[in-house]
Amino acid sequence: MKNLLPLLNPKSVCIIGASRKENSVGFAVLRNMVFSGFKGTIYPVNPFAESILGLKVYKRVEDLPEVPDVAVVLVKANLVPDILTECANFGIKYSIIISAGFKEAGGEGVILEEKIKKISREKKIRVLGPNCIGVMNTDPSVRFTTNFGSDMPLSGEIGFISQSGAICVAILDFAKAHGLGFSKVVSLGNKADINETEVLEYLGEDEKTKVILMYIEDLVDGKEFIKVARRISRKKPVLALKAGLSPEGARAVSSHTGSLAGSPEVYKAVFKQAGVLEVQSASELFEYATLFVSQPLPGGNRVGIITNAGGPGIVATDSCILYGLKVPELSERTKNKISPFVPSHASLKNPVDLLAEADAERFEIAVKALYADKNIDSIYFLMAPQRMIDIEKVAKMISKYARKKKKTFITVFMGLQDVEKGAKILEKEGLPVYRLPDAAARAISVAYKYKK
Repeated sequence: MKNLLPLLNPKSVCIIGASRKENSVGFAVLRNMVFSGFKGTIYPVNPFAESILGLKVYKRVEDLPEVPDVAVVLVKANLVPDILTECANFGIKYSIIISAGFKEAGGEGVILEEKIKKISREKKIRVLGPNCIGVMNTDPSVRFTTNFGSDMPLSGEIGFISQSGAICVAILDFAKAHGLGFSKVVSLGNKADINETEVLEYLGEDEKTKVILMYIEDLVDGKEFIKVARRISRKKPVLALKAGLSPEGARAVSSHTGSLAGSPEVYKAVFKQAGVLEVQSASELFEYATLFVSQPLPGGNRVGIITNAGGPGIVATDSCILYGLKVPELSERTKNKISPFVPSHASLKNPVDLLAEADAERFEIAVKALYADKNIDSIYFLMAPQRMIDIEKVAKMISKYARKKKKTFITVFMGLQDVEKGAKILEKEGLPVYRLPDAAARAISVAYKYKK
C-alpha cells in the first residue's frame, strides 16, 4: 500500500500535454482535475501556452518550481519515452500515461511500450498505463482525478480496478445514476508496469474501501495474484468480471490492450483458489456490490419473502431455490404476529402474500415479524406496482429497517416507471433495490457463498 500511496494521494501533479483546446484530452483532464476540487498543486506543462484555466503553464518539466509527486502524460505516443526520461531525471517517481498507441496498436507501438518498460526499470519511475484514464480518489481530503471522460464519481466505499478506460467511464456513469459511490478507481490500461495485483493489495489495505470490483482481461502473474487476493478476500469481498472468455472475445482482448486472454477454465480455477467471486456481467457487479456495501452478510441461507402479489412471490421462491437458498415455512409464533392485521385470505406460509391492497403499515407488521424470527436470515421484500399503494411511504419504511443492519435486507420493486420514486429513495440511501426477482435471489446467494 505504501508503494502506491503517492500515486493515489498526490500533493502535487504536473500535466504534460495540458491544452487550451476545449475539445482535447489535454484540456479535459486539466478541467476535471481543477473542477473536481483537487486539494494539491497542479502544474500544467505545454511549451506553447502561458496559462490555462487561470493556472500558470510551464514550458518543460525541468522548469517546475518543485518535483511533483505524479506526472500525467498526454503527449503523442512517439514522444512518451523522452518525456518519461525527462520526468525521471527531474526526480518524479510516479507517472500516469494516458496516451494510447502502444502495445494495443501493434508494430511500432510494441517497441515504444518496451522502451517505457525499460525506462521504468532503469530510472525507477513507476508507470500506470499507458492507454488508460488513470486514477480517481474521491476522499474529500484528496479529490484527485485524471479522468477525461466524466466528472468525479460519487464518494463511497467501492474500489474499482479496470483494464478498460471505457468500461470505467460507462460503469461510473451507471453507478452515479443509481446512487452508488466509489472510494478509489484505477484504470490499468496496458499494464507496462503497475498491474492489478499491486492495486488490489493497495485497496485491500485501504480503510475507505469496503468492496473491490475488478474488470480483468488478463493477469500479469497468476501465482502472485492468488497469494494477494486470497489474503484480501478474507477481509473484504473481491468481485471480478473476466472478459475474453469466448474465442471471439479473446481476439478482441488482444486488439484492445495487446493482452493474452488465457483459458476460461484456468481463470475460474484462479478465482476459486483466491476467494474471488467471479461475475458474468457488469450488471452483476452492481447487484452484488450494493448488497455488500450496505447490508450485513447473511447468517445462513434461509430467506423470508414478503410480497403483495402471489405470482411474483412464486417466482421469487423459485429463484431462491435455484440459487441454493431455502424458503422455510414460518413458525406459528411469527404467523400469529401478522395474522390479526391482514385479511383471512392472505397467505402467511412464506412467501408471505399480504395481497394487492397492502399498505406501508401492513408491510411493516410483516417486516417486524420476520426481523424477530430466528429462523430467517435474510428478508426479501418484493412489491408489484399497485396504484392504491403509496410507494414512497413503503420505501421510507424499508429504508428504516434496512439501515438497522441486523439482518440482510433486500428489496425488489418490480417494473420501472410506476415504482421509480420508491426505488430512487432507496438508491439515495445506498440500499440494494432490484427490478426483477432473480437478480435479488442471486445477490443473496452470492453474499451467503462469500460468507461461507
